Amino acid sequence: MNDEIERKMFGDIDRAGSQAIRAFQGADVSEWHRHFQTLFEYVDIQKIRTPKGLDWLRRHYPQPSQNELMLEMQAIRALHCTIWTEGVREIVSAEESDVKFIISDHPVTVYNFACPPGAPLCTYPDDPSIALKASQTIFPLSRNYCLILTNLEYAQNASTDPLEKRTFAKNFRNSMVRTDAFIRARKLQRFEVLRVNRAIKARAKRYIAAGRREWLFPESQTAEPWEAIAQTLLPPQDGLWHFGGEMFAKFTDGRVYYQDQFGRTEKQRDFLFKHKSAPASSKHSCGCGSGKAFGACCEKKPSFLRPSWRELSIRERNIRLYIGITKILDLENAKDWSEVRRGITDDKIREVYFLYQALWPLETDLISLLPKPDGEPRSVFTGLIHPSTVTPIALTGALYFGTVLIQHPFQHAGTMKPKFSPVENPSAYRQEFLKDILIFLSLFPLIDLGRINLFPDPCIFDAHLRRQMMDMAEMRNARNPLHDRSEEERLRKLAEEDTQRMIMSFPNEVMRQQLLRFKPDMKRPLLENVIDHIQRLKESDPLAILQAADAAGQEQVTGLLNLVKMTPNFEIAIYVAQLTGSSILTDSAYRWREIRGAVAGKRARLSKLSSSFNSSTFKMPPMVVDAVNSIDEGATRAYPALMADIFKYLLRVNNGGVPKPNVEDRLAARFSRLHSTAQSALAKQMEWPIASQITSMFPSGGVQHNHVNRLLLMSSSEHHLSNVPMAFLISRQD
Repeated sequence: MNDEIERKMFGDIDRAGSQAIRAFQGADVSEWHRHFQTLFEYVDIQKIRTPKGLDWLRRHYPQPSQNELMLEMQAIRALHCTIWTEGVREIVSAEESDVKFIISDHPVTVYNFACPPGAPLCTYPDDPSIALKASQTIFPLSRNYCLILTNLEYAQNASTDPLEKRTFAKNFRNSMVRTDAFIRARKLQRFEVLRVNRAIKARAKRYIAAGRREWLFPESQTAEPWEAIAQTLLPPQDGLWHFGGEMFAKFTDGRVYYQDQFGRTEKQRDFLFKHKSAPASSKHSCGCGSGKAFGACCEKKPSFLRPSWRELSIRERNIRLYIGITKILDLENAKDWSEVRRGITDDKIREVYFLYQALWPLETDLISLLPKPDGEPRSVFTGLIHPSTVTPIALTGALYFGTVLIQHPFQHAGTMKPKFSPVENPSAYRQEFLKDILIFLSLFPLIDLGRINLFPDPCIFDAHLRRQMMDMAEMRNARNPLHDRSEEERLRKLAEEDTQRMIMSFPNEVMRQQLLRFKPDMKRPLLENVIDHIQRLKESDPLAILQAADAAGQEQVTGLLNLVKMTPNFEIAIYVAQLTGSSILTDSAYRWREIRGAVAGKRARLSKLSSSFNSSTFKMPPMVVDAVNSIDEGATRAYPALMADIFKYLLRVNNGGVPKPNVEDRLAARFSRLHSTAQSALAKQMEWPIASQITSMFPSGGVQHNHVNRLLLMSSSEHHLSNVPMAFLISRQD
């Protein structure tokens, strides 16, 4: 076996780590500062490089080779460092005890008093997550010194929920901490050292080591319950003044950096938080903000499969955005869409994008707000986000696949340079604003119903995720560049239409000059007729800008942005699907080829069902009212239930279950029966249905990519799927 990766990687780490360990056994604060980052990088790799750590990592990937495992271990280095450094750091001493600290073959021990050795969270090779409030990390520096890391909220209040995640538990963040803040006051007594050793031994895989044989059996010298260990590990209250609080740092260029005690760089926005008690009965509204009754939503779900009840849900934020847009654009008093377009100003564009930015602070924990893999039918759409393409696909997905998750069309100004920001430079977004607004307003009835979930780009809230995603996409494209003629033709057509709208947005005088430059001998009457014709084209095109580019009170527009948004990309689509327990839905031939590339060589499952599915025609609702009526009347109610059962079956088989031909035959027969009945009902309800074809993909092992599994580990997701069992391509037949 080639061990080149291990030798090259661990050589430098061990050399620097040994110096850091010696520095923190001493009292030289300047040495602490110099070795601070090295210490935590060393402790982090000591948690992952062990047999138990590698078994934990291996469990998140489908049969990785040794080299693949080593590469993934390198990629997730420093996974725990941010949360550790933001906690309370204490170094305790065993100098006055006749029993010294032991060490194990998994030297970084995570202790949580609510997770005794037999608890589900401690099932090998798992440890309680360090992000849980009461999780504490134990790392012996020598037989006389031990590092103990405690989350601040738990140190301040030991009665807090031990299994709840700490506030702002995000990995791989830049954070400012005091490198000299270590509590070093405690000298442990014999019984306290025994408690620490008991925790270390309980989390070992196979081996422990000690200076004396009798130290190897701490459990024989103490009969206390597991919870008693917490009394020793909690840092002293009089030492906590070193930690927490707010930080302000002013730089020479005048910028001021702000950070609160949890590493957040923005003030908490109280209007986004809810203070609701649990629903009084099953008939009351669910606390997750889905709009459903508690009994039909979260009542039967365990707490870890519920979206957050503490913050406004994704749906509730979209409702607030809708209310804001209605007021800003005065939609209630507008006669028609043309009047709305004429009334749009740069100030209104700025207000809408500012509202969107306010509803989604950069410190948002999006994972806590997304639905969880709870068995409910849902799909993630990945493809072109354009009014002429996404709306019919979204409506079709809502009919046949349950809830459809679609990435929000609005741009978030918080991650943009001022010259590209819709808040700082709204005039450049006049064309893009119309597209964003039209998509949002068109889909809102189904957003309100909970059948469409417009979620923001996850990379907005996680710079590390964004960098990783971009690197992965560039690497993938360099290895296997994909081009699709039909996709390129579709993009070219949309680009031409948007370019035509941009040209039509010129002021009339500029338009006259351009026409005369093209045809200098054009007579005045013909010139005015052409201008009038262009004006009529603008009126009839719902995406055309109607306000003049140099309208009174507005700055001269020097350019318009026309964005092509095919989102989320391949990696983030699978990432969100695994997070939410969704299938993948696309209308993009390009994206479909990427998905097929990910499952190349895998055997297809459910051949009978797939054949029936791929040869059938599905009616696509032309307008949102058709989709809402069909949902209300229950014409397609059986489809999402069937999709959920197919999903559950494939997930079970992909995770080691035995295929059952009789179940597969029943699923195929069930589809054939319901499809004939449902399509006949839809034909009666819709006046002008659009014919479409849905191509299915049920690969053995599901749609899975090691890079996506890495992104999930880095995002501190506690509950996600190991693969996406199925994917679908929707194609219009017109």
